[in-house]
Amino acid sequence: MTPASIEKTPGEQQAARILVVDDDPRLLASLSSLLEQQGHDVVEAEGGKAALRAIDDHPFDLAMLDLRMPDVDGFDLMEKLAKVQPDCGAIVVSGESSFAAVSRALRRGALDYIRKPFDPEELLAIVNSVLTKRSLIRAHEHVSMRLEKSEELHRYIVNSSPDIVFMLDRQGRFCFVNSKVESLLGYQQAELIGRHFRHILDNRDLARGTYALTGPNISAHNPRTLEVRLKTRGSRKATRHFEITAFPIDAETWPHDNGDISHRSAARYYGTARDVTERKEAEAFINFQAYHDLLTRLPNRALFKDRLDLAITHARRSKQKLAVMFLDLDRFKVINDTLGHAMGDRLLQAVTHRLEQCLRKGDTLSRFGGDEFTLLLPSINSHEDARQISKKLIKALREPFQLGSHEVFVGVSIGIATYPEAGDSMDQLIQNADIAMYHVKARGKDGYRFFSETMSVDTADRLNLERDLRLALDRDELRVFYQPQVCSTTNRVVGLEALVRWEHPQQGLLYPRDFLPLAEETKLISRLSERVLDIACRDVGDWIRDGHEHLRLAVNLSPLQVEHPRFVSTLMDQLRAHNFPPGNLEIEITENVIMKDLEHISQKLRELAALGVRIAIDDFGTGYSSLNYIHRLPIHTLKVDQSFVRGIRSGEDEACIVNAIIAMAHGLRLEIVAEGVETDEQLAYLKNLGCHQVQGFYYGPARPKEMIEKSLGQIPARAASF
Repeated sequence: MTPASIEKTPGEQQAARILVVDDDPRLLASLSSLLEQQGHDVVEAEGGKAALRAIDDHPFDLAMLDLRMPDVDGFDLMEKLAKVQPDCGAIVVSGESSFAAVSRALRRGALDYIRKPFDPEELLAIVNSVLTKRSLIRAHEHVSMRLEKSEELHRYIVNSSPDIVFMLDRQGRFCFVNSKVESLLGYQQAELIGRHFRHILDNRDLARGTYALTGPNISAHNPRTLEVRLKTRGSRKATRHFEITAFPIDAETWPHDNGDISHRSAARYYGTARDVTERKEAEAFINFQAYHDLLTRLPNRALFKDRLDLAITHARRSKQKLAVMFLDLDRFKVINDTLGHAMGDRLLQAVTHRLEQCLRKGDTLSRFGGDEFTLLLPSINSHEDARQISKKLIKALREPFQLGSHEVFVGVSIGIATYPEAGDSMDQLIQNADIAMYHVKARGKDGYRFFSETMSVDTADRLNLERDLRLALDRDELRVFYQPQVCSTTNRVVGLEALVRWEHPQQGLLYPRDFLPLAEETKLISRLSERVLDIACRDVGDWIRDGHEHLRLAVNLSPLQVEHPRFVSTLMDQLRAHNFPPGNLEIEITENVIMKDLEHISQKLRELAALGVRIAIDDFGTGYSSLNYIHRLPIHTLKVDQSFVRGIRSGEDEACIVNAIIAMAHGLRLEIVAEGVETDEQLAYLKNLGCHQVQGFYYGPARPKEMIEKSLGQIPARAASF
């Protein structure tokens, strides 16, 4: 039998498990026998300690306790029962009759108090009454608990639902709405009751939302489901997206005559409104992410191609022209490597903003990747339209960009392909615009060019040459020739300029003009320059150690090398690797390289000068020729460009320029090297002006190491000083 009472109809004797506790064995046996005769399951406990063990071992419906026991008294047992078996009732059977004892027992939870000696019939009546009452109380509590749980469950489902639950009358007015409407939309429940649901519909969905309930075929098996925007109130977001599911109510089965005062008796529709705003926003973001660049917010490659494909279809149908531009930023990589990717991202955003200011309505600017952009110009009349846009774009990017405390400059190289002349397909137009852009890069950057058929042939050759150039670096096909720099007064060799040649396996010996522009475009120039410097340091270093201790090595450096953040440390590492003295090295850079980023380049040059490296300005007179930067930088030598030297004839303007450059160098105490000297007339003219050093075909072309080595053996080891 279970420890719980066996429930019977009211008035029937209740069979229960009863704990009987007394320290008098005879009374204990008598009481137990009396209860067992009534069908109760009795557990005897002689004394308080035995009762404690029984309480731990068995659950009970009722305990009959003596108060006065030597070890553990009845009060302690009632306290124990209240803690471990709160549903167990207690009846005191005691000879103690004082008011204090009775009062204390009742306060401890005793249901009744029987004095010893007891009347058996009275005792059984009390026990039966207590059990009956407790049974009724339990039954009532059970029913109440079930009702309460049912009501709580209903409230939880309706009011704590993640969705708005509502009821509408035949006209669409609210009969009921749960409390979720407050947290989601900001409306109080009471203010919506009796109002039409259009009150909270966004105006854009008003017609569709009101028609939904009047549409045909709506039933319990075919509810109306639609997505609409609902208005919020207060400071919340203006609208939110909801998925509405509405069911019709069967008037015959709906309990409308229930005295309900909340208008629910008139309900003809019920349903739910689920907030799907986050899902809609996620879908919109995923869609945006799939077709846009997240940094610049511009269309990406996929969206650009979609729009270009549509534009080609429209242009073909209407017999119009369109243009595709491929834009590549000049010097972006240098800025990105120098200032960091965060600054590079800010620069791309600033560039995007300027480019967008130059566009017409209907044009599509996209970020194609990295620092590359593409631009679609639909419906143009002629090349002139694209030319004007290109000029505007170039001009817009020439102004400096302010990135924090840094003022930086970028340019843009633009290739243009027009439909249908430069291609009649999407991929062809993009490819040809890209080819045209590379031709701009090869001719000095910061400009634009239209694609022409001859470029395709050049591009095929360029790809083959690029492949061979990469192999040349791996196969050690580069050669270094040296052109002497001779003192104009002593005719002694004081320096050697290192010039690269490429011993091509099929085409023979190639000169710098044949492959250096390609090396610049493909970013191979840094590897190539480092290889040349390694070879030159090895060769000239051997000659210096063989006794020509004042022999100077002059090397040309590419803009990419000089602009790299680790330029100084990389150069010094190379010198240390070959044990080459820094004082015997002279690096040649152009004015344009310096002026592109005067602040950073000047700092690097000062670091090199402090380590003993000499600085020479190559092709002086063809660039900025600004006295402002010359006196601010640690420059040791000016090299007069050969175009001026060739023009040294009586009365020509070039001779005047040479005069001015040499005079300026003397005033600034700089050395002068004249390039391209080929005749006695030129040499005599330069000597007369006081030009320190000359180089050119007058003394022979650049020669390989073996020929230079023989010549050095015939030259005094110590060059004349100036």
